[in-house]
Amino acid sequence: MADAPNLQQIHDDLVALALEAGKMILAADPSSIPIDSKMNSSDLVTATDRAVEHLVSSRLSTLYPSYLFVGEESFVPGTTRITAAPTFIVDPIDGTLNFIHGFPAACVSLALCINRHPAVGVVYNPTTSVLFSAYHNGGAWMQRGPASPKIRLSPGRPLTGLRNALVAVEWGSQRAGENFEVRARVFRELAHEGGGMVHGMRSLGSAAMNVCAVAAGQVDLYWEGGCWAWDVAAGWCVLEEAGGRMVSGNPGGWGVEVDGRVYLAVRGAEGGEGQEEIVKEFWGVVGEGRMSYEH
Repeated sequence: MADAPNLQQIHDDLVALALEAGKMILAADPSSIPIDSKMNSSDLVTATDRAVEHLVSSRLSTLYPSYLFVGEESFVPGTTRITAAPTFIVDPIDGTLNFIHGFPAACVSLALCINRHPAVGVVYNPTTSVLFSAYHNGGAWMQRGPASPKIRLSPGRPLTGLRNALVAVEWGSQRAGENFEVRARVFRELAHEGGGMVHGMRSLGSAAMNVCAVAAGQVDLYWEGGCWAWDVAAGWCVLEEAGGRMVSGNPGGWGVEVDGRVYLAVRGAEGGEGQEEIVKEFWGVVGEGRMSYEH
């Protein structure tokens, strides 16, 4: 029988790799690097995305040659599959649009999934030097720079409903069709006095950073559809180790796969107080609408 993965060592290796990748991102000049579009003008990739992924995949293949690798820039829709085998799931720059515009919310997102569930997660924003990291049963941590103390993330005050909640959302790159209409309607209902009437909605422009903001208790919920496993896997591990939960963004889905593509992240609360209630309330706002995406 193969030895069980040493999650702490993998965590430490991913932290070191994220810091190295962060230096590459900081050294890049977005105004002078090649930029290509994928789906449309809001779905972009740069030469730096590709260079960082190459660095990460090369280093991980040397350190862990028997593990599989799924990266955003090398992913082939309909062909690449996430299996139960230990698999590194990587987004070299989550928040590419932010990176291109110089908005300080772009990060390296590195995860290890085992049995299709996040077991290690590292999210690093080199512009602000904020590092989130976690591994299964090892706790979740936030650090504001290499010389700063590590802050353990833990469950916070009870969740007391949408009217007391700050919610993270994103418009996404799909700007037409049924999924877009569901998204726009839910945003309106969340803001409307006759609907959820949340405290407010925030968009960091990075799924990984939105999930980590939930893990840190900076926002209470994050609802998203259309993102991929590499967008959420690392932050998901941090979220769970901080006492939070990930469920489906579509009503009724208490269980959600790492590549489920529609997610609702809920922050930790002492004793889980209010978590299920706020999920059900949010699903009530979504109503009969469903977002659906190809895998």
